[in-house]
Amino acid sequence: MHKQIINTTNAPAPIGPYNQSVKAAGLLFISGQIPINPADGLLVSGDIKAETHQSMQNIAAILAEAKLSFDHVVKTTIFLSDMALFTDVNEVYGSYFKGDYPARETVAVKGLPKGVNVEISMIASIEI
Repeated sequence: MHKQIINTTNAPAPIGPYNQSVKAAGLLFISGQIPINPADGLLVSGDIKAETHQSMQNIAAILAEAKLSFDHVVKTTIFLSDMALFTDVNEVYGSYFKGDYPARETVAVKGLPKGVNVEISMIASIEI
């Protein structure tokens, strides 16, 4: 199997032994994105809608680097610090799609990197 690593300076640099995304077998696997502003490296915090927008903007930058868009996304996983945030996150997340939404699960977890409230990962199909 051949794989291609796709990273961009328009999304936060990985903080461990992983890449922003990997293209393989006709799919783009995007690592979980948290609300870090790549311009200054600072966390966006205090407003779950702003945090979600930043996470989605980071994903948009990775998709763009791979010459893809949210139309190519087939699967999403959303991790939340608290399910009480679901409605606001869902509202922002949904605004990035034009319909034909991807498959998705949303789960609450005990903790997320850097203490953030939301982390989002996606899988996109290169062949749509």
